[in-house]
Amino acid sequence: MASKNNENETNTPPLTAGEKAQVGWYVARMCKRGIAGEGVYQGDLEAKVERVIDKARKRADKNAQRNAK
Repeated sequence: MASKNNENETNTPPLTAGEKAQVGWYVARMCKRGIAGEGVYQGDLEAKVERVIDKARKRADKNAQRNAK
């Protein structure tokens, strides 16, 4: 499965345990859909994963700004 994320993996922020669980759940659902066939739409789950990572990225930026002060 080709990933739409072209960013370097080192730019991925640290995830909390809850975020890791969410991403794991979405990836498991993507795998289940992948078993159903390659033509099955997975864009909704990919968007949810991106949303979780974006939240983590915002939190990391906020924490970095807080620690810089």
